[in-house]
Amino acid sequence: MNIGLFILRVTLGLSLAAHGTQKLFGWFGGPGIDGIAQFLATLGFPPGRRQAVMAGLAETGGGCFLALGLLTPFAAATVVSVMFVAVFTVHIKKGFFVHNGGYEYNIMVAVAALTLAFAGPGSISLDAWFGHYREGPFWGTAAFVVGVIGGMVPLVERRVPMNQQVANVK
Repeated sequence: MNIGLFILRVTLGLSLAAHGTQKLFGWFGGPGIDGIAQFLATLGFPPGRRQAVMAGLAETGGGCFLALGLLTPFAAATVVSVMFVAVFTVHIKKGFFVHNGGYEYNIMVAVAALTLAFAGPGSISLDAWFGHYREGPFWGTAAFVVGVIGGMVPLVERRVPMNQQVANVK
């Protein structure tokens, strides 16, 4: 079981960190801060640059912490928060499947992160090494609740542009 948790953590964590560095630095063909800031501003997240930095740091940091198995419930909550925002601002109106731009990928990432919060990072982790191993129903539920609340904050602050409000009514 510990090898399986290790493989899940490292794969998920490094994938998320790579997505975050696309946002922060433009690595791996990503748009960088300016490109993401402009995109987020069009979605109604003022100021776009601050939101871009926060999204990039959340994905990069949450991904690195998951990969290392460090503060795993916190890392999972961070990932859930970012995926929650992505689902409800970009992907939900496109349906489930990722090939249509849907939320399939985001849900899988959030569920995998929550799985780690419930199951724990395994013995091959910094949490275990430091003796701060947290797992179980309390930690999984806490990661879920904190992640959803963390995602709701930018959604509440969001100012949907008028042209998107009209398009959503149709």
